[in-house]
Amino acid sequence: MHNIIYDCDNTMGIYGKDVDDGLTMLYLLGREDVNLLGICTTSGNAEVEEVYENTNKMLARLNISKVPILKGEDPHVSRKSQSSSFMMEMARKSPGDITILATGSMTNLYGAYMEDKNFFKNVKEIVIMGGILRPIIINGREISELNLSKDAEASFILLSSEVNMTILNAHVTAKAIFGQREMDILKKQNSNEIFDFIYANIKDWFDLNYSRFKIKGFCNWDAAAALYITNPELFLNRKMFLKPTLEDLKRGYMRETYKTNLGNEVNMPYDIIDIEKFNSVLLNGLKKCCINN
Repeated sequence: MHNIIYDCDNTMGIYGKDVDDGLTMLYLLGREDVNLLGICTTSGNAEVEEVYENTNKMLARLNISKVPILKGEDPHVSRKSQSSSFMMEMARKSPGDITILATGSMTNLYGAYMEDKNFFKNVKEIVIMGGILRPIIINGREISELNLSKDAEASFILLSSEVNMTILNAHVTAKAIFGQREMDILKKQNSNEIFDFIYANIKDWFDLNYSRFKIKGFCNWDAAAALYITNPELFLNRKMFLKPTLEDLKRGYMRETYKTNLGNEVNMPYDIIDIEKFNSVLLNGLKKCCINN
């Protein structure tokens, strides 16, 4: 059983904003081998107030009430919040047992560390989606990194710490395309309430991505990080040593070093072995979301 706290910037259902956090959340809720302890909200795709309100609204519409939703804080105001305190307290109560999945800014993780300097030692693992090693180009357009750069100071503290960490960077998660095949599966199963809900809330984003990039699909960045936790066999991995700098992280860049005594070791998957199987696993988890809740 995976005991997970999901830290995200969910904007699924808000026109013009990414849907991957929402899909990730519903996937985790549908997995029988995931115990979702709480959903923490942070900034990224939108400011934290909008993320928090949207997440509450989304789960209320689906009558999902068993998982607490915690509010984060604007990093310009404070990094300590309901979310950071929840993370810190849960990790302190169950050291070595909880995985943090972080797919927005790293603000809440830094806040939890500020409250308890043993926080990073207490968690089992931190799995994040974010960061780039080089410019990321999709159909000739350069894409700005969002998650590590949103709160670069928090990212610097995290990447400079001795913590068991896996990073799903933008290069590998860009391969997690949710395409026309997956949209057709959602649309054809009209009797499935959760599929109807998902299709209605991601169709605009699917169409916007086609108008911007001429791709019939979108990068399911954050879902890749969740599937790494539940199905690591779908990925090819390698260890890397990172030597982060604050200036690099303001653009989301992660600097690799080959001198082990100068950097911190992280696990960084570099490929998805079978994207069709990846999406089948994802859809199966989504289908079971409201069955299990």
